[in-house]
This record gives sequence, C-alpha cells and structure tokens, in this order.
Amino acid sequence: MSNPIVGVVMGSASDHPVMADALHVLNRFGIHHETHVVSAHRTPEAMIAYGRGARERGLKILIAGAGGAAHLPGMLAAVTTLPVIGVPVELARLDGLDSLLSIVQMPRGVPVATVAINGATNAALLAARILGLDSEHIANELELYRLELIEQATAQDRELPRS
Repeated sequence: MSNPIVGVVMGSASDHPVMADALHVLNRFGIHHETHVVSAHRTPEAMIAYGRGARERGLKILIAGAGGAAHLPGMLAAVTTLPVIGVPVELARLDGLDSLLSIVQMPRGVPVATVAINGATNAALLAARILGLDSEHIANELELYRLELIEQATAQDRELPRS
C-alpha cells in the first residue's frame, strides 16, 4: 500500500495466518500498512534497520507478531520510539504462553503493548485507536465498529433460547 503508517511484521511466514487478522482490520478501516518478515534471530541486522528507519519512512505504529522466544517486538521497541504492539503467536508447544511472557515482560524503559495470544485483531484495533486520536475518519470507523459489536451481542441475546 502507498504511504503506509502501520508496519506489520512477523518473525517468520508461519506467523502470517495469525497476523492476517490484523491486516484484515487495518484494511477495513482504510489504514495503509506494510507487511514484512523480519526475524530478531535470523536477520537481526535487517530487523534493526527496519525498526530504526520506521519513523523516517512515515510509519507511526509497529505491530509485531512472534512465537517461541518472541524477541521481535521487544527488539523493535529497543531501536525505535514508535509505539510497538506485540502479538504473541501460539506454537505447538506451551500454547503460546512462552511467547506471551517473553513479550509482556519487558524491562523498564522499553515498553511493548501486548495483546492476547494470537490477538492480532485487537493489536490492529489498538493501533486504530491510537491513530484515531488524530484522524476523524478512523475514529468514526471505530465508532461504527463498536456499534456493530453492540448489535451482534444484542442479536445473540435475542436468539438465546429461554427456559
């Protein structure tokens, strides 16, 4: 997309099925984004260059998904002052708990906003809320989304069998 303002990165292509949920939300709200695989362990120089150059390229927020050791979100936060939202990705072992703990337990001074395991939808919604502070269009789209959620919950209540 042209003029991306959100960078969506993942440690490997195997994280894409989870991170696709974030892309769907960003597309829905018309938020321009870019998507890359940058590994904190396999391509550390590229990861550092990506994080350091993000602001200069016009990005405002980074969403980083990673599984296992899940160092990508924290390492990006270490090399940029942009907000970083970490998405712990569930792997076959430990049900993603290792990823969650790795991302959420950042040292003081290197914050990463962390969502639930496989919570890429909420990561993108959080990014949209941050961007909505300065964008009436995004704020309006978020309000419409909130109203849709209310309607869905209300419909579920109406359809619930009563005893």
